Amino acid sequence: MRLAVYMLMALSPLMLSSQLTLDRCVELARENYPLVRQYELIRRTENATLSDIGKSWLPRIGAYAQATVQNDVPEFPSGIFPPALASAGFDMPGMRKDQYKVGIDLNQTIWDGGKSAADRTVARNEARRDEMSNDVELYALEERIEILFFGILLTESQIRQNALTETLLRSNADKLQSMLRNGTAMQSDVDAIEAELLTVRQRTISLQSSAGAYRRMLGMFIGEQVDSLILPGTEMPRITDGSDRPELRLFAAEQATVEARKKLIRSSLMPRIGLFAQAFYGYPGFDYFRSMTSRDWSFNAMAGIKLSWNIDSFYSRKNSLAQLDNAESRINVAKDLFLFNNRLNAIEQDEEIQRLLKTMEDDERIVRLRTSVRQAAESRLTNGVIDTTGLLSKITDEANASANADYHRIQLVKAIYRLRHTINK
Repeated sequence: MRLAVYMLMALSPLMLSSQLTLDRCVELARENYPLVRQYELIRRTENATLSDIGKSWLPRIGAYAQATVQNDVPEFPSGIFPPALASAGFDMPGMRKDQYKVGIDLNQTIWDGGKSAADRTVARNEARRDEMSNDVELYALEERIEILFFGILLTESQIRQNALTETLLRSNADKLQSMLRNGTAMQSDVDAIEAELLTVRQRTISLQSSAGAYRRMLGMFIGEQVDSLILPGTEMPRITDGSDRPELRLFAAEQATVEARKKLIRSSLMPRIGLFAQAFYGYPGFDYFRSMTSRDWSFNAMAGIKLSWNIDSFYSRKNSLAQLDNAESRINVAKDLFLFNNRLNAIEQDEEIQRLLKTMEDDERIVRLRTSVRQAAESRLTNGVIDTTGLLSKITDEANASANADYHRIQLVKAIYRLRHTINK
């Protein structure tokens, strides 16, 4: 006896751990769903984009080599300086038309008109938008888990009711067998009970198959075997406009992204200020006089500050902003439509809950009455007052009443959780 108690104590934690609540199933499904890995990819993409934007402030260094030929070059006026220079002993061949350079350019941005700040805002908002889109898909996953969870509970409830019906039928079949042996019942009465027993068993096999399929699907979602499920409580949420739904956060992220893109367009209209430096080795150099008297390559360098203003953006600014305004309007329409439909769903689901509550008020009394009628029919069958068909009808009525009571109880919890899902409460 002690050994049995100790074994029960040792196994009780395992028995409890195998019982799954709906909230635990949802939590496991979110952790196990492949889409969860996309959050890390979104963060990596955001970090890489922000890193690239930050590098736009680093100096831009470029190396080049070029060789050119041109049709004209600077030279002294003929007939004046060359003869005078030649008489003084200077050779003035002039500048060659083939020219060569090997050099480096360096550019450093001082002010980019707010473009990098706008780029960073766009990158962050796009990352938030992608995360919110993931949240919406994972929230839809919760509804799928709820459907499977309550599908298992409803199917198991029907299996239990079938088992009770089968017990009743087997008990009455045994009575009829005894009555048949005593000559107070006919073989057709026994056959009718046996046929109904086989029908109930067929329904049980079908229900067990459905329950098994639901369990395997739920197990695939949560990543573990589904043994026992616990029916949640029936706490009613307060109906709201669904302002906590992830879809609304997605709409807000999309609107923020549109606003960030508008700022990016405005920043493209601003001038840029930067430092620059250039150094090259080649011919001709900056000293043209020297290049006219000598064909030797020389080192040359210059540095300065530069203001540049690209006015191409003015051409498309109006249309680009109009497109973003249209996108923002579409987002607002989608948001209003979502809130409208969400509110309708909440009202419909609340009415369903109220209907089930009113229906359940008489369930227990109906079951008691059906049980009483069935017991009376069994007594009348024993006394030969009622035939087997009448008894089977009473047993079916009692089974249906009991099944409906269980069905309404689980449907009520399911309806409450549907409402909670709709308003995210």
